[in-house]
Amino acid sequence: MAAGPAARRQRMRARPGSARRAWRALCLGLAVAGPSALAAEDRVVSARYSEPTTRYGHAVLGDDVEYGALVLELENTGSAGVSAKAVRRTSELLIRLPLDHVFEDTAPRLADVDGDGSPEVLVVETDVAQGAQLAIYDARGRKIAATPHIGTRNRWLAPVGAADLDGDGHAEIAYVDRPHLAKTLRIWRFRDGALAEVASRAGLTNHRIGEDFITSGIRDCGQGPELVMVSGDWRRIMAARLREGGIRTRDIGRFSPSTGLAAALACR
Repeated sequence: MAAGPAARRQRMRARPGSARRAWRALCLGLAVAGPSALAAEDRVVSARYSEPTTRYGHAVLGDDVEYGALVLELENTGSAGVSAKAVRRTSELLIRLPLDHVFEDTAPRLADVDGDGSPEVLVVETDVAQGAQLAIYDARGRKIAATPHIGTRNRWLAPVGAADLDGDGHAEIAYVDRPHLAKTLRIWRFRDGALAEVASRAGLTNHRIGEDFITSGIRDCGQGPELVMVSGDWRRIMAARLREGGIRTRDIGRFSPSTGLAAALACR
């Protein structure tokens, strides 16, 4: 999973009255069909944010619209009765947040963090009083793990990506904590159903206030995965690796807003 300049924020689209009514009916139906309605074989194939809202108003991503719900598209492979042929069925699951929370994010991210071969969904979920956290949802709509909230309102984090960064067989998730203030890369490991912070490094960022995209990602140029982002002063492209003892960074070139990280993420 990688996020970069091309991963732009979802846009709200206007719907005519009849379409809005149909959409509300669909959402109500989805809300009734909760996690107990899902089969064990369900897997997430895509995810999107829904129910745009202005109840938070931080506007870090360029407008004051966030999202109150997450929609998971699920695929189930089951038996087709007597023929015993595999058939694929798709359905949707709506996860609606309480009114004091929003999804403050560009888009949900899919990554297999528990190693079972099926992806989980990574999101930035914000408590309007306690700020952002990184949260992981499974195909049943359960929040299976999350980092602590930053601790105060109008404080945000910008995801970099998820991968086994050190080759230990467990997925790590990286984000920049308060990319406009603290500018601190944090790496968390998912293991035994929980997240634990394993390393951090200051002086790195991946977002500027008002931009509707995140300037970072994960690449593998033949020597294992490394994180790519920008120096805190927005002058240099930085690569970071998780190694025993912490995070090692190196300067890999000048950063240009016009070209972004496309070449760096493509190993050029």
